[in-house]
Amino acid sequence: MRTDAQRRHDPAVRGFASDNHAGVHPEVLAAIALANEGHQPAYGADVYTDHLQRIVRSHFGPYARAHPVFNGTGANVVALQALTDRWGAVITADSAHIHVDECGAPERVGGLKLLTVPAEHGRLTPELIDREAYGWEDEHRAMPQVVSITQSTELGTVYTPDEIAAICEHAHQLGMHVHLDGARLANAAASLNLPMRAFTDVPGVDVVSFGGTKNGLLMGELVVLLNPDLGRRIEHIRKLSMQLTSKMRFVSVQFEALLAGELWLEGARHANAMATRLAEGVRATDGVETLYPVQANAVFARLPVEVSQRLMKRYRFYFWDERAGDVRWMCSWDTTGEDVDGFLEALRGEMSRH
Repeated sequence: MRTDAQRRHDPAVRGFASDNHAGVHPEVLAAIALANEGHQPAYGADVYTDHLQRIVRSHFGPYARAHPVFNGTGANVVALQALTDRWGAVITADSAHIHVDECGAPERVGGLKLLTVPAEHGRLTPELIDREAYGWEDEHRAMPQVVSITQSTELGTVYTPDEIAAICEHAHQLGMHVHLDGARLANAAASLNLPMRAFTDVPGVDVVSFGGTKNGLLMGELVVLLNPDLGRRIEHIRKLSMQLTSKMRFVSVQFEALLAGELWLEGARHANAMATRLAEGVRATDGVETLYPVQANAVFARLPVEVSQRLMKRYRFYFWDERAGDVRWMCSWDTTGEDVDGFLEALRGEMSRH
């Protein structure tokens, strides 16, 4: 097949900046090509999006319905709008992606208010929720209507099913719904060695933003409604939020490739295993401290800033808090043992120089 495009990057360059930096899994690319012949109806009326619903129900329960969108921020904005009124508010951890990394989109685009609380290791509890869960009848205050949690969290930690069940029970008793940001939901399932429904549908989560891009997809996420009584106008919300893709079959078929078998789990298990390997090597390196439990595919560490700056010339990664010397290293579905070992060797060399 001819193309005028040229490869403009060095495929040998590896890094730990983000699981978004990884390429597309070959099986996903093959699925896109499979769906590419001929014509199919647009905007989700295609056979691939229809079949995807059956696959999603096998993972998330009998009432689950998936609504494909372009990206993770879009999934969160659409999901939260489906659960809130125009005067509604969302209680979440102060480290949550919807608060820290989405440029105010939930508030500016979604028209809602975020109420954040400090949460150790990024995990909310019923007690922390109660810090902002009040004032429903106060017309001067945004009304708390949703609790949003992240699984796995932005700090690489994982909620247990019991912890999520406690949050859902508490939120529902207060008349609120529960949204789960699952950009790395597969990594949490691999860490817990449980099916995804065990900590989404079973404990009572109402809606999930399910991520695929970080686990081998080209692009695309799902808003998965688990509560059949909610989200009656979610199709309108998705369109209004500019998240309705016309050629939806190419998003849906990627999720079929990911979820019909165990590709989703294989990629997540591998990424988690590489993070564990990295963390073990980091802990054995004098002068470097890991910051949080390594329960998924993220490693947070503290080391001298100048060491990180030199390492960044050879491996891509980000500062989490440059003033403190904190960094984040992410492993992905295609991270290799050689990648990890080479990085650890470079880290030890720079620490020795330091």
